Amino acid sequence: MSSSSDFQQDRHSFSGSPQKWNDFELPGDTLYYRFTSDMSNTEWGYKFTVTAGHLGRFQTGFEILKQMLSEERVVPHLPLAKIWEWQVGVACRQTGHQRLKAIHLLLKIVQCSHQRDCDLTLLKPLWQLFTHMENNLCHDMAKPGILLPLHRALAELFFVTENRVTELGSLQEYLLALNTEDHLHRCTAQ
Repeated sequence: MSSSSDFQQDRHSFSGSPQKWNDFELPGDTLYYRFTSDMSNTEWGYKFTVTAGHLGRFQTGFEILKQMLSEERVVPHLPLAKIWEWQVGVACRQTGHQRLKAIHLLLKIVQCSHQRDCDLTLLKPLWQLFTHMENNLCHDMAKPGILLPLHRALAELFFVTENRVTELGSLQEYLLALNTEDHLHRCTAQ
């Protein structure tokens, strides 16, 4: 087995009983294998299992989900509600590029989801982060600058999500679910 068709890169060779086989990882998205029999007996051969990615590797999961969400024929077969829940959790816990990538996937899910596939109220912690960033931006008007990538990503996510819930006719429930009671009282008083 190898990651190249000429079997020169990341080569792993096995022969004999299953006890001689070891788990291994190959980089990339393609596995090349060659099975050769010496015809010494009439056994059926070998069986091996290939698993994409490695548990805990963020970039691998991101790339796989991004590709799956880009395939229109695949999306209807995905458990979007569960993926949504996981990605919101990742976006809330991670920082830096990993958070941005999780928000990117959330945006893709919102754009391809139907009716009420996703519990949009799970966005509340991200909404609070976004409103905090917006409030800080308003206080710093004396020194205008470029929005941080996270601020831009959240702005796009909430803009697209708001348009989506408007299409679904549930904007009021969505806005009520995201805001705190204190915030709603302040808005009502204004």
